[in-house]
Amino acid sequence: MFDKLLELHINSYVPISNFPVSACVITKDGQEYYGVNVEDASTRAGTCAERAAIFAAITDGCKPGDFKELNVMVSSGKVGTPCFVCRQMISELFDEDAIVRCHSINGDCKEYKVRELCPYPFGEEDLK
Repeated sequence: MFDKLLELHINSYVPISNFPVSACVITKDGQEYYGVNVEDASTRAGTCAERAAIFAAITDGCKPGDFKELNVMVSSGKVGTPCFVCRQMISELFDEDAIVRCHSINGDCKEYKVRELCPYPFGEEDLK
């Protein structure tokens, strides 16, 4: 997975931050969906790599609960975790025991369960 994520970095479109991020969602049936971050001058109109990968899976017909794991690589020597907008999406679509692996470009990796990254999820029941 490390090599695939590192290779994807070149596809990121990051003219402002120069901070490539790549991601891969793996479904319970073994399918892989990839994404990279895309930004523009307004910064709000872009998207994170994690959500790009999730959106690709949803576009292909995946549903909540179909996701087994998410792998994310940031372009620094440090391991980074998904932003809170991505964590909201993850908490709604992934089981709480699903794995999120966070990689750095130098090979370090930390593994979390969704419930560790999203301990107090906001969900559909909160809208009632």
